[in-house]
Amino acid sequence: MKNEVLPAPRPIAAPRPWFQSGRFLLLLAALTLVYAYGWRVTKINLGELSRGTRFVKPFVVDLFRPDVLARETKTQDVQLGMTIDPRFPPEQLPASSGPTLSASTRVVAVGSQVTITGRGFRSNSTGTLFWVNRIGNPQQVARFQTDAQGEFQTVITVPETFRGPASAGQAAQQRVRAQVTWAEGPLRPSKTLLIVLEKVVETVFLALMGTTFAIILAVPLSFLGAKNLMAKNPLGTTIYFITRTFFNIMRSIEPLILAIVFTVWVGLGPFAGVMALALHSIASLGKLYSEQIESIDPGPIEAITATGASPLQVVRYAVVPQIVPPFIAFTIYRWDINVRMSTVIGFVGGGGIGFILQQYINLLQYRQAATAVWAITIVVAAMDYFSAWIREKVV
Repeated sequence: MKNEVLPAPRPIAAPRPWFQSGRFLLLLAALTLVYAYGWRVTKINLGELSRGTRFVKPFVVDLFRPDVLARETKTQDVQLGMTIDPRFPPEQLPASSGPTLSASTRVVAVGSQVTITGRGFRSNSTGTLFWVNRIGNPQQVARFQTDAQGEFQTVITVPETFRGPASAGQAAQQRVRAQVTWAEGPLRPSKTLLIVLEKVVETVFLALMGTTFAIILAVPLSFLGAKNLMAKNPLGTTIYFITRTFFNIMRSIEPLILAIVFTVWVGLGPFAGVMALALHSIASLGKLYSEQIESIDPGPIEAITATGASPLQVVRYAVVPQIVPPFIAFTIYRWDINVRMSTVIGFVGGGGIGFILQQYINLLQYRQAATAVWAITIVVAAMDYFSAWIREKVV
């Protein structure tokens, strides 16, 4: 028998790399379309990050110099009546026993220049000149520096001013106001710091009371929402589904929305914040508690049930010992969350430090806002370390 020559095996084609497969290319194309549409819908404009720097720069700078310590502030404030209509005389203000103001003319026109002279002010100090319209709105028109005798002289331009709905004579009467402010004495805690500390304490207890009220209701509801305890007969199954539905509905409503509802209900203040946090925490803690109950070891339950114990005895001796440590951990963690959340609900009138933080930002008082921001940061960090320590000791 002759040796037959077998044909050479056909080479096996190497599989294509995963990134060249049709499925991957199709997925890549789909993701490209999704993100391209998302980029358009969300109107992302990276150029605004650089163009808007000048607007956020003052806040960032003041963030690193919060209003914490301050000296006692003293102010010299003097006003002089002016008129922008020659038919009506300037307002005659009561004579001052301290600093005085005079003008080269007290009958002026918008856009004209007038020389303002001050005497008797604090020596070698910087001050500000304001033009005050009829309704009392000040507009800065100049800065000045007093000499060793407390005198200054500067030229201002009369600005375009709002005359208001008053009669022609009253509308014509305006004022020039000179203000010198300085600080003296030792450094002391600023008024901002004292207000912020008061609101921080309110924020912590706001979260504490909200969490406490939630625990009182969440613990019994968690047993009704545990499937391994309730889903043993039609009535228990119905209660289980009702309880879990309540948890799901309330967890889906943000505390911010609940705070708005309670602000309308009970008015502005921390009570509205407490109720908003409590209602949301009932659902969140109830869900966590019930899921922990569902994951316990069934052995002790079967053993206690076999002795003829009642349902309450089964819960007392077989369930509770297994759930106390995780319940404590969940509760502390929820308190930590509520402290951070109470800052946000303060923006809608729910009390706490968030309320004054919003006021500082609206008034462009960035140093005061920075004090509140740092206080929030310190409190949240302290709560994190405290809760971790508690969990190590108790859980």
